[in-house]
Amino acid sequence: MDNTWRLAFLMILTLHSNTIVAEFGVVGGVGVGVGVGNGGGGGVVWVGGGVNNPQPSGSSSESKLDGAYTALQAWKSAITDDPKKILGTWVGPNVCSYKGVFCDFTEDEMGASASAFPVVAGIDLNHANLQGTLVKELSLLTDMSLFHLNSNRFTGTVPDEFRDLDTLEEFDLSNNQFSGSFPSATLYMPSLIYLDLRFNYFSGTIPQELFYKNLDALFLNNNQFEGEIPQNLGNSPASVINLANNKLSGNIPASFGFMGSKLKEILFLNNQLTGCIPEGVGLFTEIQVLDVSYNTLMGHVPDTLSCLQDIQVLNLAHNKLSGELSDVICSLRSLANLTVAYNFFSGFSQQCSRLFFRNVGFDVSLNCIPGRDMQRPQPECSVIPGGSLSCLRIPTPKPLVCGSLAVSASKHTNSTSSSP
Repeated sequence: MDNTWRLAFLMILTLHSNTIVAEFGVVGGVGVGVGVGNGGGGGVVWVGGGVNNPQPSGSSSESKLDGAYTALQAWKSAITDDPKKILGTWVGPNVCSYKGVFCDFTEDEMGASASAFPVVAGIDLNHANLQGTLVKELSLLTDMSLFHLNSNRFTGTVPDEFRDLDTLEEFDLSNNQFSGSFPSATLYMPSLIYLDLRFNYFSGTIPQELFYKNLDALFLNNNQFEGEIPQNLGNSPASVINLANNKLSGNIPASFGFMGSKLKEILFLNNQLTGCIPEGVGLFTEIQVLDVSYNTLMGHVPDTLSCLQDIQVLNLAHNKLSGELSDVICSLRSLANLTVAYNFFSGFSQQCSRLFFRNVGFDVSLNCIPGRDMQRPQPECSVIPGGSLSCLRIPTPKPLVCGSLAVSASKHTNSTSSSP
Protein backbone atom coordinates (compact mmCIF):
# COMPACT_ATOMS: atom_id res chain seq x y z
CA MET A 1 0.00 0.00 0.00
CA ASP A 2 1.22 3.51 -0.75
CA ASN A 3 2.19 5.11 2.54
CA THR A 4 3.32 8.48 1.23
CA TRP A 5 0.30 10.15 2.80
CA ARG A 6 1.46 9.31 6.30
CA LEU A 7 2.59 12.69 7.57
CA ALA A 8 2.50 12.54 11.34
CA PHE A 9 6.01 11.76 12.55
CA LEU A 10 8.92 13.77 13.85
CA MET A 11 12.56 12.67 14.14
CA ILE A 12 14.53 14.08 17.04
CA LEU A 13 18.33 13.83 17.07
CA THR A 14 20.04 13.85 20.47
CA LEU A 15 23.68 13.97 21.41
CA HIS A 16 24.74 11.28 23.87
CA SER A 17 28.26 10.04 24.56
CA ASN A 18 29.47 11.68 21.34
CA THR A 19 27.03 9.53 19.35
CA ILE A 20 24.01 10.84 17.47
CA VAL A 21 21.04 8.73 18.44
CA ALA A 22 17.91 8.92 16.29
CA GLU A 23 14.62 8.21 18.01
CA PHE A 24 10.95 9.02 17.78
CA GLY A 25 9.09 10.70 20.57
CA VAL A 26 9.42 13.65 22.90
CA VAL A 27 12.99 14.16 23.98
CA GLY A 28 15.48 16.96 24.22
CA GLY A 29 17.89 17.75 21.45
CA VAL A 30 18.05 19.19 18.01
CA GLY A 31 14.76 18.59 16.22
CA VAL A 32 14.74 17.98 12.51
CA GLY A 33 11.29 18.45 10.94
CA VAL A 34 10.50 15.75 8.42
CA GLY A 35 7.52 16.00 6.05
CA VAL A 36 6.20 13.34 3.69
CA GLY A 37 4.24 14.24 0.59
CA ASN A 38 2.44 17.46 1.39
CA GLY A 39 3.30 17.27 5.08
CA GLY A 40 4.52 20.19 7.10
CA GLY A 41 8.10 20.66 8.14
CA GLY A 42 9.96 19.22 5.17
CA GLY A 43 13.41 20.75 4.97
CA VAL A 44 12.95 22.87 8.10
CA VAL A 45 15.39 22.55 10.97
CA TRP A 46 13.83 23.11 14.36
CA VAL A 47 15.87 23.59 17.48
CA GLY A 48 14.63 22.72 20.92
CA GLY A 49 15.16 20.72 24.06
CA GLY A 50 18.25 22.46 25.37
CA VAL A 51 20.87 22.00 22.61
CA ASN A 52 21.99 24.95 20.47
CA ASN A 53 19.00 26.99 21.55
CA PRO A 54 18.52 30.30 19.75
CA GLN A 55 18.68 33.37 21.90
CA PRO A 56 16.26 36.28 21.51
CA SER A 57 17.53 39.28 19.60
CA GLY A 58 15.44 42.36 19.13
CA SER A 59 11.92 43.50 19.95
CA SER A 60 10.15 41.29 17.37
CA SER A 61 11.77 38.18 18.81
CA GLU A 62 11.04 39.21 22.36
CA SER A 63 7.40 39.88 21.52
CA LYS A 64 6.95 36.49 19.84
CA LEU A 65 8.71 34.53 22.56
CA ASP A 66 6.95 36.45 25.31
CA GLY A 67 3.64 35.39 23.81
CA ALA A 68 4.87 31.81 23.51
CA TYR A 69 5.98 31.85 27.15
CA THR A 70 2.54 33.11 28.22
CA ALA A 71 0.80 30.43 26.15
CA LEU A 72 2.92 27.50 27.28
CA GLN A 73 2.85 28.44 30.95
CA ALA A 74 -0.95 28.76 30.80
CA TRP A 75 -1.11 25.31 29.20
CA LYS A 76 1.30 23.88 31.76
CA SER A 77 -1.08 25.02 34.50
CA ALA A 78 -3.93 23.12 32.80
CA ILE A 79 -1.99 19.83 32.69
CA THR A 80 -2.81 17.82 35.80
CA ASP A 81 -0.64 14.73 35.35
CA ASP A 82 2.83 14.40 33.81
CA PRO A 83 4.13 10.90 34.63
CA LYS A 84 7.19 11.25 32.36
CA LYS A 85 8.18 14.61 33.93
CA ILE A 86 8.36 16.25 30.52
CA LEU A 87 7.09 19.57 31.83
CA GLY A 88 9.95 19.72 34.28
CA THR A 89 11.90 21.42 31.50
CA TRP A 90 9.18 24.03 30.95
CA VAL A 91 10.85 26.55 33.23
CA GLY A 92 11.98 30.05 32.37
CA PRO A 93 11.41 32.28 29.35
CA ASN A 94 13.58 30.28 26.87
CA VAL A 95 10.70 28.26 25.45
CA CYS A 96 12.94 26.80 22.73
CA SER A 97 14.58 24.70 25.46
CA TYR A 98 11.27 23.08 26.48
CA LYS A 99 10.96 19.40 25.63
CA GLY A 100 8.45 18.85 22.86
CA VAL A 101 8.63 22.49 21.73
CA PHE A 102 10.51 23.27 18.53
CA CYS A 103 11.64 26.58 17.15
CA ASP A 104 12.46 27.84 13.70
CA PHE A 105 13.99 31.10 12.50
CA THR A 106 11.75 33.55 10.71
CA GLU A 107 12.41 36.90 9.08
CA ASP A 108 11.19 40.16 10.50
CA GLU A 109 8.19 41.97 9.06
CA MET A 110 10.43 43.77 6.55
CA GLY A 111 11.66 40.46 5.15
CA ALA A 112 15.24 41.06 6.24
CA SER A 113 16.96 37.70 6.60
CA ALA A 114 19.71 39.32 8.62
CA SER A 115 17.10 40.04 11.28
CA ALA A 116 15.79 36.49 11.49
CA PHE A 117 14.63 35.51 14.95
CA PRO A 118 13.30 32.32 16.58
CA VAL A 119 9.61 31.46 16.90
CA VAL A 120 7.77 28.39 18.12
CA ALA A 121 7.22 26.39 14.91
CA GLY A 122 5.91 23.12 16.33
CA ILE A 123 4.79 21.14 19.36
CA ASP A 124 5.21 17.37 19.39
CA LEU A 125 4.08 15.63 22.56
CA ASN A 126 3.08 12.30 21.03
CA HIS A 127 2.96 9.43 23.55
CA ALA A 128 3.72 11.76 26.46
CA ASN A 129 0.79 10.37 28.50
CA LEU A 130 -0.16 13.85 29.67
CA GLN A 131 -3.53 14.55 31.28
CA GLY A 132 -5.20 17.91 31.05
CA THR A 133 -7.04 20.28 28.72
CA LEU A 134 -6.22 22.67 25.91
CA VAL A 135 -6.21 26.40 26.70
CA LYS A 136 -7.13 29.34 24.51
CA GLU A 137 -3.71 30.95 25.06
CA LEU A 138 -2.17 28.39 22.70
CA SER A 139 -3.72 30.43 19.89
CA LEU A 140 -0.88 32.92 20.49
CA LEU A 141 1.49 30.45 18.80
CA THR A 142 0.63 31.78 15.36
CA ASP A 143 3.87 30.55 13.74
CA MET A 144 3.24 26.85 14.43
CA SER A 145 3.13 24.49 11.48
CA LEU A 146 2.45 21.32 13.47
CA PHE A 147 0.69 20.42 16.71
CA HIS A 148 0.92 16.72 17.63
CA LEU A 149 -0.75 15.30 20.76
CA ASN A 150 -1.20 11.67 19.74
CA SER A 151 -1.70 9.19 22.60
CA ASN A 152 -2.25 11.31 25.67
CA ARG A 153 -5.15 11.75 28.07
CA PHE A 154 -6.41 15.21 27.15
CA THR A 155 -10.11 15.90 27.67
CA GLY A 156 -12.53 18.72 26.96
CA THR A 157 -12.96 20.59 23.69
CA VAL A 158 -10.83 22.50 21.22
CA PRO A 159 -10.97 26.25 22.00
CA ASP A 160 -12.55 28.41 19.31
CA GLU A 161 -9.49 30.67 19.49
CA PHE A 162 -7.49 27.96 17.71
CA ARG A 163 -8.89 29.40 14.47
CA ASP A 164 -6.12 32.01 14.76
CA LEU A 165 -3.48 29.34 14.02
CA ASP A 166 -3.33 30.32 10.37
CA THR A 167 0.05 28.67 9.64
CA LEU A 168 -0.85 25.29 11.15
CA GLU A 169 -0.48 22.46 8.63
CA GLU A 170 -0.74 19.34 10.82
CA PHE A 171 -3.21 19.01 13.70
CA ASP A 172 -3.14 15.63 15.45
CA LEU A 173 -5.32 15.05 18.54
CA SER A 174 -5.71 11.32 17.99
CA ASN A 175 -6.03 8.77 20.77
CA ASN A 176 -7.13 11.12 23.55
CA GLN A 177 -10.42 11.74 25.34
CA PHE A 178 -11.63 14.91 23.64
CA SER A 179 -15.38 15.36 23.35
CA GLY A 180 -18.03 17.76 22.14
CA SER A 181 -19.00 18.63 18.60
CA PHE A 182 -16.66 18.71 15.64
CA PRO A 183 -13.93 21.29 16.43
CA SER A 184 -15.09 24.11 14.15
CA ALA A 185 -11.87 26.06 14.70
CA THR A 186 -10.17 23.68 12.25
CA LEU A 187 -12.44 24.92 9.48
CA TYR A 188 -10.78 28.35 9.73
CA MET A 189 -7.16 27.15 9.57
CA PRO A 190 -6.21 28.09 5.99
CA SER A 191 -2.94 26.12 5.88
CA LEU A 192 -4.26 22.86 7.34
CA ILE A 193 -3.54 19.76 5.24
CA TYR A 194 -3.47 16.98 7.85
CA LEU A 195 -6.30 16.57 10.39
CA ASP A 196 -6.35 13.59 12.75
CA LEU A 197 -9.16 13.37 15.33
CA ARG A 198 -9.47 9.58 15.52
CA PHE A 199 -9.98 7.63 18.75
CA ASN A 200 -11.73 10.35 20.72
CA TYR A 201 -15.32 11.06 21.78
CA PHE A 202 -16.30 13.78 19.33
CA SER A 203 -19.99 13.66 18.47
CA GLY A 204 -22.67 15.37 16.41
CA THR A 205 -22.63 15.87 12.68
CA ILE A 206 -19.73 16.35 10.29
CA PRO A 207 -19.85 19.88 8.80
CA GLN A 208 -20.01 20.13 5.02
CA GLU A 209 -17.36 22.88 5.07
CA LEU A 210 -14.82 20.21 5.96
CA PHE A 211 -14.92 18.73 2.46
CA TYR A 212 -14.17 22.08 0.86
CA LYS A 213 -10.87 22.36 2.72
CA ASN A 214 -7.59 21.60 0.98
CA LEU A 215 -6.80 18.59 3.15
CA ASP A 216 -4.53 15.76 2.09
CA ALA A 217 -5.40 13.40 4.97
CA LEU A 218 -8.53 13.29 7.12
CA PHE A 219 -9.00 10.85 10.01
CA LEU A 220 -12.33 11.00 11.87
CA ASN A 221 -12.62 7.30 12.67
CA ASN A 222 -13.46 5.84 16.08
CA ASN A 223 -15.53 8.72 17.39
CA GLN A 224 -19.27 9.15 17.86
CA PHE A 225 -20.15 11.24 14.82
CA GLU A 226 -23.70 10.71 13.61
CA GLY A 227 -26.12 11.90 10.96
CA GLU A 228 -25.56 11.79 7.21
CA ILE A 229 -22.24 12.21 5.44
CA PRO A 230 -22.36 15.65 3.75
CA GLN A 231 -23.37 15.46 0.11
CA ASN A 232 -20.25 17.37 -0.96
CA LEU A 233 -17.92 14.53 0.10
CA GLY A 234 -16.77 14.33 -3.51
CA ASN A 235 -15.37 17.86 -3.35
CA SER A 236 -12.59 16.81 -1.00
CA PRO A 237 -9.09 16.70 -2.56
CA ALA A 238 -7.82 14.37 0.20
CA SER A 239 -5.81 11.26 -0.64
CA VAL A 240 -6.93 9.48 2.55
CA ILE A 241 -10.33 9.72 4.28
CA ASN A 242 -11.25 7.51 7.23
CA LEU A 243 -14.82 7.74 8.58
CA ALA A 244 -14.90 4.25 10.11
CA ASN A 245 -16.39 3.22 13.44
CA ASN A 246 -18.83 6.06 13.97
CA LYS A 247 -22.64 6.24 13.90
CA LEU A 248 -23.06 7.75 10.45
CA SER A 249 -26.33 6.98 8.68
CA GLY A 250 -28.10 7.55 5.37
CA ASN A 251 -26.65 6.94 1.92
CA ILE A 252 -23.07 7.23 0.74
CA PRO A 253 -23.20 10.57 -1.14
CA ALA A 254 -23.53 10.26 -4.89
CA SER A 255 -20.62 12.69 -5.27
CA PHE A 256 -18.33 9.95 -3.97
CA GLY A 257 -18.75 8.28 -7.34
CA PHE A 258 -17.00 11.15 -9.06
CA MET A 259 -14.07 11.94 -6.77
CA GLY A 260 -10.78 12.76 -8.44
CA SER A 261 -7.74 10.60 -9.00
CA LYS A 262 -5.94 11.89 -5.91
CA LEU A 263 -8.02 9.70 -3.57
CA LYS A 264 -6.13 6.53 -2.57
CA GLU A 265 -7.88 5.22 0.54
CA ILE A 266 -11.39 5.70 1.91
CA LEU A 267 -13.02 3.76 4.74
CA PHE A 268 -16.72 3.80 5.65
CA LEU A 269 -16.72 0.58 7.68
CA ASN A 270 -18.80 -0.05 10.78
CA ASN A 271 -21.36 2.71 10.50
CA GLN A 272 -25.10 2.61 9.84
CA LEU A 273 -25.05 3.43 6.13
CA THR A 274 -27.90 2.29 3.90
CA GLY A 275 -28.87 2.42 0.24
CA CYS A 276 -26.66 1.58 -2.72
CA ILE A 277 -22.98 1.86 -3.51
CA PRO A 278 -23.09 4.97 -5.72
CA GLU A 279 -22.96 4.48 -9.45
CA GLY A 280 -19.77 5.93 -10.87
CA VAL A 281 -17.46 4.77 -8.09
CA GLY A 282 -14.17 4.01 -9.80
CA LEU A 283 -14.71 6.02 -12.96
CA PHE A 284 -12.36 8.83 -12.01
CA THR A 285 -10.55 7.54 -8.94
CA GLU A 286 -7.39 5.52 -8.44
CA ILE A 287 -8.35 4.10 -5.04
CA GLN A 288 -6.13 1.45 -3.50
CA VAL A 289 -8.28 0.73 -0.41
CA LEU A 290 -12.10 0.83 -0.30
CA ASP A 291 -13.87 -0.56 2.76
CA VAL A 292 -17.65 -0.29 3.16
CA SER A 293 -18.03 -3.36 5.41
CA TYR A 294 -20.33 -3.62 8.42
CA ASN A 295 -23.09 -1.38 7.12
CA THR A 296 -26.52 -2.10 5.60
CA LEU A 297 -25.84 -1.40 1.94
CA MET A 298 -28.11 -3.13 -0.57
CA GLY A 299 -28.49 -3.68 -4.30
CA HIS A 300 -25.94 -4.78 -6.87
CA VAL A 301 -22.28 -3.84 -7.08
CA PRO A 302 -21.89 -1.12 -9.73
CA ASP A 303 -19.99 -2.06 -12.87
CA THR A 304 -17.82 1.02 -12.51
CA LEU A 305 -15.88 -0.70 -9.73
CA SER A 306 -14.15 -2.52 -12.57
CA CYS A 307 -12.27 0.71 -13.27
CA LEU A 308 -10.34 0.42 -10.00
CA GLN A 309 -7.23 -1.00 -11.60
CA ASP A 310 -5.07 0.07 -8.62
CA ILE A 311 -7.37 -1.37 -5.94
CA GLN A 312 -5.58 -3.66 -3.51
CA VAL A 313 -8.19 -4.08 -0.77
CA LEU A 314 -11.91 -4.15 -1.58
CA ASN A 315 -14.07 -5.02 1.44
CA LEU A 316 -17.83 -5.29 0.90
CA ALA A 317 -18.47 -7.73 3.76
CA HIS A 318 -21.33 -7.64 6.28
CA ASN A 319 -23.87 -5.79 4.17
CA LYS A 320 -26.98 -6.88 2.27
CA LEU A 321 -25.59 -6.71 -1.25
CA SER A 322 -26.94 -9.11 -3.85
CA GLY A 323 -26.63 -10.21 -7.47
CA GLU A 324 -23.56 -11.85 -9.00
CA LEU A 325 -19.92 -10.87 -8.86
CA SER A 326 -18.83 -10.27 -12.43
CA ASP A 327 -15.63 -11.04 -14.31
CA VAL A 328 -14.66 -7.39 -14.54
CA ILE A 329 -14.43 -7.00 -10.76
CA CYS A 330 -12.59 -10.24 -10.13
CA SER A 331 -10.13 -9.39 -12.91
CA LEU A 332 -8.79 -6.28 -11.20
CA ARG A 333 -5.05 -6.53 -11.72
CA SER A 334 -3.82 -5.18 -8.37
CA LEU A 335 -6.33 -6.95 -6.16
CA ALA A 336 -4.81 -8.53 -3.04
CA ASN A 337 -7.94 -9.00 -0.94
CA LEU A 338 -11.59 -9.19 -1.96
CA THR A 339 -14.03 -9.78 0.89
CA VAL A 340 -17.74 -10.17 0.20
CA ALA A 341 -18.72 -12.41 3.14
CA TYR A 342 -22.06 -12.01 4.95
CA ASN A 343 -24.06 -10.66 2.01
CA PHE A 344 -26.68 -12.17 -0.32
CA PHE A 345 -24.65 -12.70 -3.48
CA SER A 346 -26.14 -15.47 -5.58
CA GLY A 347 -23.08 -16.40 -7.62
CA PHE A 348 -19.79 -15.40 -9.12
CA SER A 349 -18.11 -15.73 -12.47
CA GLN A 350 -15.40 -18.11 -13.62
CA GLN A 351 -12.86 -15.32 -13.31
CA CYS A 352 -13.78 -14.98 -9.62
CA SER A 353 -13.15 -18.70 -9.16
CA ARG A 354 -9.57 -18.15 -10.30
CA LEU A 355 -8.94 -15.80 -7.38
CA PHE A 356 -8.55 -18.87 -5.17
CA PHE A 357 -5.44 -19.74 -7.19
CA ARG A 358 -4.04 -16.21 -7.59
CA ASN A 359 -2.93 -15.88 -3.96
CA VAL A 360 -5.70 -13.33 -3.49
CA GLY A 361 -7.67 -13.30 -0.27
CA PHE A 362 -11.21 -14.09 -1.41
CA ASP A 363 -13.92 -14.66 1.20
CA VAL A 364 -17.41 -15.50 -0.09
CA SER A 365 -18.74 -17.23 3.03
CA LEU A 366 -22.32 -16.78 4.24
CA ASN A 367 -23.84 -15.67 0.98
CA CYS A 368 -26.42 -17.49 -1.17
CA ILE A 369 -24.14 -19.15 -3.72
CA PRO A 370 -25.33 -22.61 -4.74
CA GLY A 371 -22.77 -25.38 -4.41
CA ARG A 372 -20.43 -23.43 -2.14
CA ASP A 373 -19.68 -24.39 1.45
CA MET A 374 -20.47 -22.15 4.41
CA GLN A 375 -23.44 -20.35 2.83
CA ARG A 376 -26.61 -18.99 4.37
CA PRO A 377 -29.50 -21.40 5.05
CA GLN A 378 -31.90 -21.53 2.11
CA PRO A 379 -34.78 -19.83 3.98
CA GLU A 380 -32.61 -16.71 4.42
CA CYS A 381 -31.93 -16.62 0.69
CA SER A 382 -35.57 -16.89 -0.36
CA VAL A 383 -36.13 -13.16 0.11
CA ILE A 384 -33.33 -10.86 -1.05
CA PRO A 385 -33.05 -7.68 1.06
CA GLY A 386 -33.63 -4.50 -0.86
CA GLY A 387 -35.43 -6.28 -3.66
CA SER A 388 -37.62 -3.22 -4.13
CA LEU A 389 -34.69 -0.79 -3.82
CA SER A 390 -34.14 1.19 -6.99
CA CYS A 391 -30.46 2.00 -7.31
CA LEU A 392 -29.52 4.50 -9.98
CA ARG A 393 -27.90 2.61 -12.82
CA ILE A 394 -26.31 4.67 -15.57
CA PRO A 395 -26.08 2.69 -18.83
CA THR A 396 -22.41 2.13 -19.58
CA PRO A 397 -20.75 1.12 -22.82
CA LYS A 398 -19.14 -2.28 -23.21
CA PRO A 399 -16.27 -2.30 -22.67
CA LEU A 400 -16.55 0.37 -20.00
CA VAL A 401 -14.45 3.50 -20.63
CA CYS A 402 -12.99 4.54 -17.31
CA GLY A 403 -12.43 8.23 -16.72
CA SER A 404 -9.06 7.86 -15.02
CA LEU A 405 -7.82 5.66 -17.87
CA ALA A 406 -9.11 8.15 -20.41
CA VAL A 407 -7.31 10.98 -18.62
CA SER A 408 -4.08 8.96 -18.55
CA ALA A 409 -4.44 8.13 -22.22
CA SER A 410 -5.09 11.78 -23.00
CA LYS A 411 -1.96 12.84 -21.14
CA HIS A 412 0.05 10.20 -22.97
CA THR A 413 -1.34 11.32 -26.32
CA ASN A 414 -0.59 14.96 -25.58
CA SER A 415 2.96 14.24 -24.46
CA THR A 416 3.54 12.12 -27.57
CA SER A 417 2.17 14.75 -29.93
CA SER A 418 4.30 17.45 -28.33
CA SER A 419 7.48 15.43 -28.67
CA PRO A 420 9.84 16.43 -31.52
